[in-house]
Amino acid sequence: MKLFFFKKALQDILNNRFLNTVTVTTIALSVLIVSSFTLFFYNANELLDTWKKGIRALVYLDPTADDANRLDLKYNIQKLAGVSEARFISRKEAMAQMKVQMGRQASLLEGLESNPLPDAFEVRLKPASQTMAEIEKLSRAIEALPHIDKVEYGQQWIEKFTSIINVFKFVGYAMGGLFLVAALFIVANTVRLVLYSRQEEIAIMRLVGATDKFIKTPFYIQGLTLGGLGGMIGIAGLFIAFHFISEKFRNSLSAELLDIHFLGLEMIAGFIVGSMLIGWVGCYVSLKQFLKS
Repeated sequence: MKLFFFKKALQDILNNRFLNTVTVTTIALSVLIVSSFTLFFYNANELLDTWKKGIRALVYLDPTADDANRLDLKYNIQKLAGVSEARFISRKEAMAQMKVQMGRQASLLEGLESNPLPDAFEVRLKPASQTMAEIEKLSRAIEALPHIDKVEYGQQWIEKFTSIINVFKFVGYAMGGLFLVAALFIVANTVRLVLYSRQEEIAIMRLVGATDKFIKTPFYIQGLTLGGLGGMIGIAGLFIAFHFISEKFRNSLSAELLDIHFLGLEMIAGFIVGSMLIGWVGCYVSLKQFLKS
């Protein structure tokens, strides 16, 4: 009996190639768009977490701080909860580091009459304190100490990057939702057209005692098949694009910056199952309306 249902579903798919091709293509595009944004969010969040773990706070001192003040500050900073190490960087050392980083452009600093850089402490954090909430709390505690001018840990850049990710999330969810609704609509209408083309056949099946379950099963298999095909094509398209882009830019960017990963097996399975569910729901809606009438 199961083999009969599968044969019937395959026959319906082959008999309505154009409509089913449109259905599979729409589902594939939906999955491709949603999975693309998911892949971006996945890697962007991993990259952001990595940067957060490597955050080091720079504590700038005011010009009035003398050697005794610096010793007191180092002691007071290091005893704060969450601080692993506080290393003093003199303005002279900071200028030397800047010249090394600027390379050939270091000659631009030759005309400076005095060193404009302040003395500072480079504060390293314990792993448990490398969250934004803990960093902000620690930053406020350090700023409350005497002779502290400013504390920086890249908070503005991280906030901007997080805002950009949130905007992409909204756009991704909106576009994905629209395509999913379109896929449901197309699946439902494809099945409805097939049902109307077989209206007399279904009426005869009912007259000879066929149950609704017997009539529905091939259509549900058809919906699941179309959804599964669309999901696999969408994921395959994403993988090809991911492989092409990652290979193209892997040599031009540093390995750390381009340490991106494809979706895990659980996510891939989730997208394929979700696309099959879309196909099933589209069939369910059409069958429910048709069999009622």
